[in-house]
Amino acid sequence: MSTTDIGTLRGVAAERQIAPIEADPVAPSSPADPAWSNMKAPDARSQSSSAVAVTNGRRALKVFLSNPNALFGTGFLALVIVIALIAPILYPDDPLSMVGRPFLWPGQNPDFPLGTDSLGRDVLAGILHGSRISLFVGLTATALGLTFGVLVGSVAGYFGGWIDDALVRLIEIFQTLPSFVLLVVLVAIAQPSATTVTLAIAVISWPTVARLTRAEFRAIREKDFVMAARSLGYGHMRIIFREILPNALPPIIVTSSVMVATAILMESALSFMGLGDPNVVSWGSMIGTGRELVRTAWYLTALPGLAIVFTVLALNLIGDGLNDALNPRFSQDR
Repeated sequence: MSTTDIGTLRGVAAERQIAPIEADPVAPSSPADPAWSNMKAPDARSQSSSAVAVTNGRRALKVFLSNPNALFGTGFLALVIVIALIAPILYPDDPLSMVGRPFLWPGQNPDFPLGTDSLGRDVLAGILHGSRISLFVGLTATALGLTFGVLVGSVAGYFGGWIDDALVRLIEIFQTLPSFVLLVVLVAIAQPSATTVTLAIAVISWPTVARLTRAEFRAIREKDFVMAARSLGYGHMRIIFREILPNALPPIIVTSSVMVATAILMESALSFMGLGDPNVVSWGSMIGTGRELVRTAWYLTALPGLAIVFTVLALNLIGDGLNDALNPRFSQDR
């Protein structure tokens, strides 16, 4: 073999040894690559979850704002809240005081745009001040019912076992009794007042929230992120309130809007029956006062009745909009 052939073979062998090294270079990590070499898993998980939460929140807000029914309900509810806030400014006197001639029809006297009732009380002043009582009872009773229901449902759904059995039996005791009958009994036993009515409505409304929260917790407690939180040594309270509860909030938020509407209807029904606070005016008490004069002065029941109808309708429209925005199945379709 000649010297030239030996040199050629050596060159080929050198190329074969170098080729694999050049074919598999170490590529620099790009921003899109999930490089985990110098990153702690809990920090990465929190950053990823926060980014997903922001994205989902923006998507839900976009879906809610694109719903015309939800926007109408939100606008009307905002109007009712503004009216309730400015009612003492527009009518600083007692709305139960007699200020004019009885049975003035709407538009008959410019001083009383919506007329007067059988005792000469201003109907417009009663409707404006009645919005304060309706919103106070509805929002406060819902807040109390949500707080107690979420606590009971979260504990029952998270721990399970005998704790779950005991709390479910407690929920069933309240749900076996007719809600409105229990409400009437509670208010009749206690002194009728706005506070008593609010507490009684909260007592009969929390079992629904508790059952819903329990079902959500039972479905979420075995998820991977909950198991990861347990493996990291997080306590029960942190897992319940910071890991599971935020993921169980969407159906609870939707239910809360319906609870406010239901509380307003129950307060109106109690006031219609004469079981409301006699020292304040409410939409239900105005309807109860004018029910005997429906044929001669129908506006006394129609005007506060329309206020109740539109307020409850607005809350239900908001609930439907929240359901469309927060429900994953609906939001993914959009």
